[in-house]
Amino acid sequence: MAGPKEYYSLLQLQELLRDLIGACPMSKNVWIVAELSDVRESGGHCYMELLQKDQSTGATVAKARATIWANAWRRIRSEFQTKTGRQFASGMKVMVCVTAGYHPLYGMNLNITAVNYQFTMGERERLRREILERLAREGVADLNRQLELPRPVQRIAVISSPTAAGFGDFMNQLLRNPRGLRFSVELFPAVVQGPQTARSVIEQLDAIARRSGEFDCVCIIRGGGAATDLDGFDDYQLAANVAQFPLPIIVGIGHERDTTVLDYLACQRVKTPTAAAELLVALEQRELDTLLALGGALLQLTTDAIAGARQQLAFISGSLPTAPLGAVERASRRLDNQAAALSRISATRVMPLQSRLDRLADAISSAATNSIARADARLKANAALIDALSPKATLARGFSITRVNGVAVTSAAAIAPGTIIETELADGTLTSTSL
Repeated sequence: MAGPKEYYSLLQLQELLRDLIGACPMSKNVWIVAELSDVRESGGHCYMELLQKDQSTGATVAKARATIWANAWRRIRSEFQTKTGRQFASGMKVMVCVTAGYHPLYGMNLNITAVNYQFTMGERERLRREILERLAREGVADLNRQLELPRPVQRIAVISSPTAAGFGDFMNQLLRNPRGLRFSVELFPAVVQGPQTARSVIEQLDAIARRSGEFDCVCIIRGGGAATDLDGFDDYQLAANVAQFPLPIIVGIGHERDTTVLDYLACQRVKTPTAAAELLVALEQRELDTLLALGGALLQLTTDAIAGARQQLAFISGSLPTAPLGAVERASRRLDNQAAALSRISATRVMPLQSRLDRLADAISSAATNSIARADARLKANAALIDALSPKATLARGFSITRVNGVAVTSAAAIAPGTIIETELADGTLTSTSL
């Protein structure tokens, strides 16, 4: 197959694209929003890539090389750090003014001539706002803020870099307080600057959580520096850990002007590491003052009670010489009163009972006499009847009693011939033998 008679060389096509882009008015001084990547400085110039990512998937959908030439870079770098407090670095979302250019050897490049600093500052706040809104939707944003610092607060877990000046200031302020208050402090060393900040601090929070019963609170502290040095604290995972931590957290990061997302989530937020130590000292001082006040009140109560007891004792001591005599006199009066009361009771109650007893005694005596007379008459009548019915009375009327061997005989047939018979008469006894 024969090729086309007319064609372009690669260079000619590249030059054509360069001329087309260079001639297009819309390619000059255009404001765009993109994410910085692979930012580096070399030979006084700043090189980077600009990215655009899909909001739902995070996948990169557009990429372009960009450059800030040395004559503009010195100005932009200085102004950017002064106005935003941050360094021009990878991962940031920026609004920049670019002019598109095309080079036959290096391809398309965007030349950055200006940066919208207000957008960058707003982007930082937007990131914080998104983190806080997400935690609020998850229902955890207020958990640590609602915790109360224990009383007293003496056992402190500190997350900081061991070599940081802020940690030294914190320890100096805490342990050299004017009242000599004592604290137990354990350092959990962490990276507090750079991309490893969030992961490092989370690891130390996990270590403290495993020993949560040994501490009253946690202090996350870091001294001041460039605002970008604090970017590691504006992290969702770290913010979620702080918000849900079981111990109260005190955050003292940066200088007075610095703010991180942790400041909105922690139980207590102070301006600097020194201020964190001052807060702990003030809390402990308040507890000491409360104890001293209670001790003073207790001493006063005890003193008053002892004084009252002494007065009572003095009164009792003065009363002892006369107290027995007074007691005897009071007892004597009580006895006299009781005797008089008994006399009155005798007159009103005993005497009527005595009269009744006398009447009852007379009645009993008369009844007994009559009863005895009646019993005597009955006895005499019974005696007369007995006498009239006795065997002697029968014998006296001419009857006799025949006995054999002492037993009375009532039938002649019961006596065998030759039996000795005793016959009792009224005036004697006869002995005979039966025929």
